[in-house]
Formats: sequence, C-alpha cells, structure tokens
Amino acid sequence: MGTIESEIDVDVPISVAYNQWTQFEEFPRFMDGVESIRQIDETHTHWKVKVAGVEREFDATITEQIPDTRIAWKSVDEPRHAGVVDFHRLNDAETHVSVKMDWEPEGFVEKVGQILQMDDIQVGRDLKKFKELIESQGFETGAWRGEVDRDPDATGR
Repeated sequence: MGTIESEIDVDVPISVAYNQWTQFEEFPRFMDGVESIRQIDETHTHWKVKVAGVEREFDATITEQIPDTRIAWKSVDEPRHAGVVDFHRLNDAETHVSVKMDWEPEGFVEKVGQILQMDDIQVGRDLKKFKELIESQGFETGAWRGEVDRDPDATGR
C-alpha cells in the first residue's frame, strides 16, 4: 500500500475551500486523470479515471465528513484506496488544505509510478490547480454542509 501526502494554502475562507471540495462532480476541473465522478447519494460516488493510459471505474464511500474540517473516503471494492482531506483555518481569508491517500497500485505502470513518486507529484499538481480554480473564482460552485459520522470500519482514518 502506498501513501501520498500533499498540502497547499489557498487564499479563500475555509468555508469556500471546503464547500468547493464537496462538489465531487467538479473534480475533473482540477484533477488530471479524473474523467468523471457521479454523486450517487450523500455518501456514495462513482469514479471514472484514466492514468497513464489505464482506465478504471470504482465506487467510493464517504466515511467521515465534518463541515469546514474534514472529508474522508474509502473505495468500496478494487482498486483499494482511502484518503482524507483536512481543512485548517489560517485566518479569515486563508485556508490550509492537506491531502493524505493510501492506495494499492495495480499493474506494472502504477507500481513504477509509485516508486518514482509520480503519484505524489500528480496530487501536488492537482492541489495547485485547485488553488488556481478556487482563487480565480473567489467563490464555490456549490456546497454540501451535511455531516457523515466517522465509519468505525474505515481503516487508518
């Protein structure tokens, strides 16, 4: 299992950064490789991704969601992964966003990419694109302020 960690400061209030991150269907705007995400219900999403020519589809469950604080998830089946995004208020106009993901690479290309830390580099690039998107807009495209209690079966989160 590989671990990816990245963080960035964004020049928007915490509620704006958090609210935008709850708009999962907007992820393709700033995440390379994410072709689409469909929100099935409040806690379930279906992802279509294409990384280094490898296409995958999977479902994920939101395992914890606390407004302006945290969003955590885990995959339902293969490929296995889980992650958390934490939001920390720096001041009224700045937010620190940190991402930690655990994932199990499948196949030669993904394993080589992990060894070369290409996954870390990509997540860092995606966070920079999130920063550019949210700062250029100055507002979120939507919000979901509901809470999801921590899943006691969520490993490592």
